[in-house]
Amino acid sequence: MPVGNHLPHGETAQGGPLKRELGERHIRLMALGACIGVGLFLGSAKAIEMAGPAIMLSYIIGGLAILVIMRALGEMAVHNPVAGSFSRYAQDYLGPLAGFLTGWNYWFLWLVTCVAEITAVAVYMGIWFPDVPRWIWALAALISMGSINLIAVKAFGEFEFWFALIKIVTIIAMVIGGVGIIAFGFGNDGVALGISNLWAHGGFMPNGMQGVLMSLQMVMFAYLGVEMIGLTAGEAKNPQKTIPNAIGSVFWRILLFYVGALFVILSIYPWNEIGTQGSPFVMTFERLGIKTAAGIINFVVITAALSSCNGGIFSTGRMLYSLAQNGQAPAGFATTSANGVPRRALLLSIAALLLGVLLNYLVPEKVFVWVTSIATFGAIWTWVMILLAQLRFRKGLSASERAALKYRMWLYPVSSYLALAFLVLVVGLMAYFPDTRVALYVGPAFLVLLTVLFYTFKLQPTGDVQGSMDTAS
Repeated sequence: MPVGNHLPHGETAQGGPLKRELGERHIRLMALGACIGVGLFLGSAKAIEMAGPAIMLSYIIGGLAILVIMRALGEMAVHNPVAGSFSRYAQDYLGPLAGFLTGWNYWFLWLVTCVAEITAVAVYMGIWFPDVPRWIWALAALISMGSINLIAVKAFGEFEFWFALIKIVTIIAMVIGGVGIIAFGFGNDGVALGISNLWAHGGFMPNGMQGVLMSLQMVMFAYLGVEMIGLTAGEAKNPQKTIPNAIGSVFWRILLFYVGALFVILSIYPWNEIGTQGSPFVMTFERLGIKTAAGIINFVVITAALSSCNGGIFSTGRMLYSLAQNGQAPAGFATTSANGVPRRALLLSIAALLLGVLLNYLVPEKVFVWVTSIATFGAIWTWVMILLAQLRFRKGLSASERAALKYRMWLYPVSSYLALAFLVLVVGLMAYFPDTRVALYVGPAFLVLLTVLFYTFKLQPTGDVQGSMDTAS
């Protein structure tokens, strides 16, 4: 599927460079923005219902697995910072089929996630404008985020920075206000509330270890997106410095935000009442005397969803660009516009997302559950490929190359195997619950379809594309 000789005005031929315009502040906030999504602001009510206050334990366990996965990705990304990141590493260390499956699976994962996010925008805009059909807001969200991505990577980075900042400031304000209620009795006539709610309603682990295990697959969906740091490697100004710094800081901040926010919420409100009276964030701010809390949180939730959609469109565009450079997608998608944006790849992803708008029109009630579980399966496949590629990458290095690694996995290889075992456990839990079982039909079916296409069309990578993967300085 070669590109013709005549390209549209302003487009660069195949292998045209991406531009290194993402600074460390962009990359840190992007990964945080992708992770701190709509779920946290709605109180993670479903997961709390399963595990009670022990949901904090679930986030810590899941967070440790994510830290290992990010360390593995960072080790390879610092050694070889390329566009497409883990798809390219899967190809190099696990073989062409693994790279093909990982790249297209990740593209599909973010399409599905973006559908969830534009659905969320539609739902929360509906609170303010109940008479406007949902699909109109979904379409407006898609057009606005798509336009930002098409301008330049720097424009994307700036929007993502400010979107993420809004979410982070809101969480910090809620945590500080909540600590005031717990320790000093703010909004409670000066009577300190304490933290007895953490164990007063059936204990810290009211549903036992089973409850903690049941909540893990929902918790892992919350972490989806942190691996986006790897995709920025091709457009980071100084990947050897920015990527390790971003990985190190992002993990601790995510843990602080999730566990810190949940600690405050679960201390103030009995766990078995959360979700029955609206968002705990809204209730906490109202308790502090902020009467417009519901409107503020609604705005923040909408920006959270737009932020995740913005990052998802970025991810799908870069992954498709990388696959095209590798000869595993139509070659026309390997072009970039004059400002270094893979415009054709982005436009295809945006066009595919119109299906999400259609789903919002046809089955608005079911869209969210379907797409989140399918996206979780896609994320787990990506994380497994990252860990397997890192194990193979390290085995292929000589002693001197291993000694020269600038950024390395902790407790190699034990940490990698433990993280793999944990991900297998999460897939087993997804199979156990009828609501999430749909992902284990759709996800593997998609991988089988991709495998058939790979062999039918002989989509082997086109030689060594390292030169074309290098990006402009």
